[in-house]
Amino acid sequence: MISRVRPFLLGVGVLWVASMGGQRLMAQQAPPEDGSITKDAPVAEKPDPLKRRLSDKQRFQQQKELKDELKGVYKKWLNEDVLWIITDQETQAFKHLSNDEERDAFIENFWLRRNPNPESPENEFKEQHYQRIAYANEHFAAGKPGWKTDRGHIWISFGKPDSTDSHPSGGNYQRPMEEGGGSTSTFPFEVWHYRYLEGIGDNIDIEFVDSCMCGDYHMTIDRSEKDALKHTPGAGLTMYEEMGQSSKADRFSGGGLEQLGSGPMSSSQQSKQFDRLNTFAKLMAPPVIKFKDLEQYLTSATILKGPPFLFDVRTDYVKVTNDTVIVPLTLQIRYRDITFSTKDGVATGTVNILGRVSNLNRKPIQTFEETVSVQVIADQLGKSQNNVSVYWKALPLRPGLYKLDIVLKDVNAPDHIGTWKRSVNVPKYDDDKLSASSLILADKMERVPTREIGAGNFVIGNTRIRPRVSTGPTVPVSFKRDQSLNFWMQVYNLGIDEKSKQNNAQIEYQVMDLATNKSVLDSSESTAKLSPNADQVTLEKSMPLASLQPGKYQVTIKVNDGVSKQQIAESAPFVVE
Repeated sequence: MISRVRPFLLGVGVLWVASMGGQRLMAQQAPPEDGSITKDAPVAEKPDPLKRRLSDKQRFQQQKELKDELKGVYKKWLNEDVLWIITDQETQAFKHLSNDEERDAFIENFWLRRNPNPESPENEFKEQHYQRIAYANEHFAAGKPGWKTDRGHIWISFGKPDSTDSHPSGGNYQRPMEEGGGSTSTFPFEVWHYRYLEGIGDNIDIEFVDSCMCGDYHMTIDRSEKDALKHTPGAGLTMYEEMGQSSKADRFSGGGLEQLGSGPMSSSQQSKQFDRLNTFAKLMAPPVIKFKDLEQYLTSATILKGPPFLFDVRTDYVKVTNDTVIVPLTLQIRYRDITFSTKDGVATGTVNILGRVSNLNRKPIQTFEETVSVQVIADQLGKSQNNVSVYWKALPLRPGLYKLDIVLKDVNAPDHIGTWKRSVNVPKYDDDKLSASSLILADKMERVPTREIGAGNFVIGNTRIRPRVSTGPTVPVSFKRDQSLNFWMQVYNLGIDEKSKQNNAQIEYQVMDLATNKSVLDSSESTAKLSPNADQVTLEKSMPLASLQPGKYQVTIKVNDGVSKQQIAESAPFVVE
């Protein structure tokens, strides 16, 4: 679903006062012949040398001196001491300070804001923070300082875990049933358990694996990463693999977050994959930025006072389990709708985003906040007006009807605010009905490394896919001829033949020229070649557009299930410029 925001706004005028060169030129009058001083006689003002326009050489030297100032203790404080606890907003503010006095005052206020007892001269938070850094450096160093490692990051951010399951030498490992059962050999690994982490949840388990055998444990969402025999044929089998009920090759064909293999509890573990993904994202996310000033626009029909802040919104739907659907939310903001401030030759625009999902009883279900910054070389700002900034948020929701409210604020123009209010109907995917996710047309699609699966912007499963967003509900998305058309879709509830235990569906791809009604692409493939034993497949295709003439086209994907005898089709229009 794509919507173009056009909020109801009231404009206000702005009065600007300017002076030529910051100087006033006044005529000097001759004194009276009697030597007296006239009361209103003006005195000529001398030009202020501090207000003279700097030459290019002076400006470059000033920029160089500013960079040199941040090479010492201030750079270390920003990039080492507080890296894991400072907000993005604070980081940008600190980088724009002009002298050491301002930086010292900023650092003092930074710790004061975090002091649990502001009246006390001792800052318990600050002392505890540096103790954690010291501990991380002493215990987690691995060819780099301990504070830079994943274990150091978690220790500094959340403190000592309530319990630790450590396997420093790896070796023989009896898998629990939730990991498929059976025995294997592992790399060194640790599991940290926290009974409660504020803003994340209860009973949080964090797994670290030293797959390089070099002491550098990295945090992973895939519990099979510790399996040293995962890619060894016939070794380290799960319970079902030992019994011949599944093949080891099946581990790598499902496209899920983990490659654990089949076992007695596989189905229940699949339903928890998004919970693991969501927890991982929260652990790695920067501190939450609270936009209290925008809440009034979520809770009431406040009349906006400034110029319209237009932005585009796209919602998609991707099944995780029968009870959970990911709703990827994509926001698109044009540079020309952002107010930029220029400093040291760089133009910076900043937008605060606040969103809230509510149920039909107006009870908030989820709230998300983010700051998006855009930087452009000042001389190129005029040429960049048609560029866009895209923000992405994955919302896990149960099937049903919701209200989604989004507010955007242009930080450099406080009255420049835009709102978006729509209902969102999250579909229910029934077990016995052939169905599909949204068909997403994207300008970028690529596989992500194992440790990044499910984490970061635009990542669905093991693919990073950036949707194209249209500028209106009836306007197709557009591509350039030097780009590739990427399309992504998942198919759910494929029929499985009882004898062969395999699916048998035919996938047809078609791209139609809407001007001539002629097909420019016709191809097909069988799900038996994609993932023969799965009831779900992911379709990912790329098509260069250089051979297409400018015009309107439509991509269609048809699925014909030979087992369940069901058919579905999904289409999406696009424009080639």
